[in-house]
Amino acid sequence: MSERRQGEGPRPRKPNLGPSAGPANRRALLAAAREIFAADGLSAPFSAIAKRAGVGQGSLYRHFPDRLSLAVAVYEENLDELEAAVAPPDAGLDALLQGVIAQAIVSTALIDLITAHPHDPRVERLGARVRDIAVAAVEHERAAGRFGAHVDVDDVLLAISMLAGLVARTEPAERGPTAERAWELLHAAFAPRTGS
Repeated sequence: MSERRQGEGPRPRKPNLGPSAGPANRRALLAAAREIFAADGLSAPFSAIAKRAGVGQGSLYRHFPDRLSLAVAVYEENLDELEAAVAPPDAGLDALLQGVIAQAIVSTALIDLITAHPHDPRVERLGARVRDIAVAAVEHERAAGRFGAHVDVDDVLLAISMLAGLVARTEPAERGPTAERAWELLHAAFAPRTGS
């Protein structure tokens, strides 16, 4: 039993809002998981996520029965942002890669997740969404004449993976300049080729 100081009254209890707290708890858990995964990777303890979100572990497990369920939910939100970035017809690989760079640490964990669980249906869905985002970027680049015929979607997916990994493993102060240099190399590699 914990001791209380003299004159200290009972600690206020967090009100139990029952099912109505579900959506707010889920949002808090996703925000906490995003921060924790970015700082500590996918292996971060569930208890740290629940604590950061200000909810009990029971609530965490009700929403996300396993680590993969939580990771997939976090990455689905990231993919929503990337889909929105490449949706305008004039948006292309620049918009996509800027989004990937902004999400670099979490995006690297997403790539690691897809690699570690390639046959899980939830992960397959994420992989399909990533491919669809890359397809949209490639179509916009081709329509604008910025991509050579030698570039395909798999090249773009490889570039995204390489760039996300590079940026995530670079010191924060160097991420911007490093990403710019890498992107200049990719621009040159993807540009239409002249002559033979």
